[in-house]
Amino acid sequence: MKSPTPTFTRTPPSTLACALVTAGVVCASLAVLPAQASSHREAPSIGGMPRVDGTDFYMFNSYEGVAANGTGGRAGYVTLIANYLPLQDAYGGPNYFKLDPNALYEIHVDNNGDAKEDLTFQFRFTNTLKGIALPIGNQMVPIPLTQAGTVSAPNAAALNVNEKFSLTLVRGDRRTGAATPIANPAGGTWFDKPVDNIGTKTIADYPAYAAQHVYSVSLPGCGFPAKVFVGQRQEAFAVNLGTIFDLVNAPVGVLVDRTQINAAAANSIQDKNVTSLALEVHKSCLTQGNETVIGAWTTASVRQSQIVNAAPPSGYDTAVKTGGAWVQVSRLGMPLVNEVVIGLPDKDRFNASMPSSDGQFINYVTNPTLPALLSAVLPIGDAAPRNLPRGDLVTTFLTGIPGVNQPANVVGSEMLRLNTAIPARPFAMQNRLGIVGTLRDGDSPPDFAGFPNGRRPKDDVVDVSLVAVMGGLCWLNNGGGLFGPACTRAVVPLGATSLELHDAVDQAVVPLLPGFPYLNTPNPGAK
Repeated sequence: MKSPTPTFTRTPPSTLACALVTAGVVCASLAVLPAQASSHREAPSIGGMPRVDGTDFYMFNSYEGVAANGTGGRAGYVTLIANYLPLQDAYGGPNYFKLDPNALYEIHVDNNGDAKEDLTFQFRFTNTLKGIALPIGNQMVPIPLTQAGTVSAPNAAALNVNEKFSLTLVRGDRRTGAATPIANPAGGTWFDKPVDNIGTKTIADYPAYAAQHVYSVSLPGCGFPAKVFVGQRQEAFAVNLGTIFDLVNAPVGVLVDRTQINAAAANSIQDKNVTSLALEVHKSCLTQGNETVIGAWTTASVRQSQIVNAAPPSGYDTAVKTGGAWVQVSRLGMPLVNEVVIGLPDKDRFNASMPSSDGQFINYVTNPTLPALLSAVLPIGDAAPRNLPRGDLVTTFLTGIPGVNQPANVVGSEMLRLNTAIPARPFAMQNRLGIVGTLRDGDSPPDFAGFPNGRRPKDDVVDVSLVAVMGGLCWLNNGGGLFGPACTRAVVPLGATSLELHDAVDQAVVPLLPGFPYLNTPNPGAK
């Protein structure tokens, strides 16, 4: 049982971390890197398959209506949000951004620490063409648009293409376990998905329209109703893509001064949208026995074979035929892993891998290249921490932090881990830097409910990752045992400056909703 009031005085099993490093059973890790868009077009192959590209994954104890003491509202529930299809321009008509009916989208949950899924939530999609036609002369001619008029309700008559999704809960192995389709309270097992935010003339009140697509469902073996929503949302990740990938083209004096958090760069993707698969499930339906820590990650899979139709039949999305076994092509747990932790030769391999095989990526975590890259492109000298192999990163991002979000019997692997027993914090009380921020700032009471203990939409994972990769955890800990005996201030060339690093884009000011599905209403194609 993980303590709901975590403390940083407990000595971690540092011998376990060393053994994991030696045996090579930990993985490609963490969010320890600079401000890249979290898994947006992060690997060569997935860049050509945007409809199945996972962009961000959030998992946190629900804070909707929760009081300062962690009670009331939706306390006791866990929210999981998997985003796909990156960098959607709001004006992207006439077809907009429908997910792939030939793909399988999944959220996996490990509730015993063995790096294997115990629960999997599977999403499938179908797009039904109504074939709305208009009388032109003496002919009925199909229209070329997604809509033929205004839309205000699910499956509106004016929608020429109606999107639907199904949800299946699998217990055990994702392919061989016991699978149960989840019923729509209105009947059947298909749920309407809202059309993307075409614009205010087509959908006058998009928040009200989207709210009609939040469903209360019953999960098998769960005594509490769950919520599900699938639809377009405003991009909630804050980053300046151009500046960062241009060799961090920002003044270093700004990047090490926390008072200038918004001074150097704009949030270049706030005008973009994504498609969210959101669930809210009671924690008792996700955990197992006395273990309160769960780990989770998302994937997308496609059929092994694809044939392009030389003469596609009349219909909708008929250009290809697919067949064969499911093949995983996208994977996401911790943010930023595949973009800036995994080396270019192994990015496609990582997307196809499972946490249980993460030992193959060990060197990318214990000997990260990012500190050296930052030292080379910024005038900060050789600022890479000296404690190689990096046991502090293994503990924080691969096994979980002891006393916070490390399972009792953990197998080192890359996934987002959350202690469901740590009470949620109201939005206004959340430290934007999660655990690192609450320790740096001396918050009272401390905020242990944020990244890397899960990930909330407000958590600035880029800044936390910069602090971590450049040795800020060792500066905070100063050899106290939590991150291993080699993790002391002496190994941090940047000194206390390691705690000040940021990307000049403030995650905390991104507009969000106060409750489920938390991510904001998508940008409209026209206002």
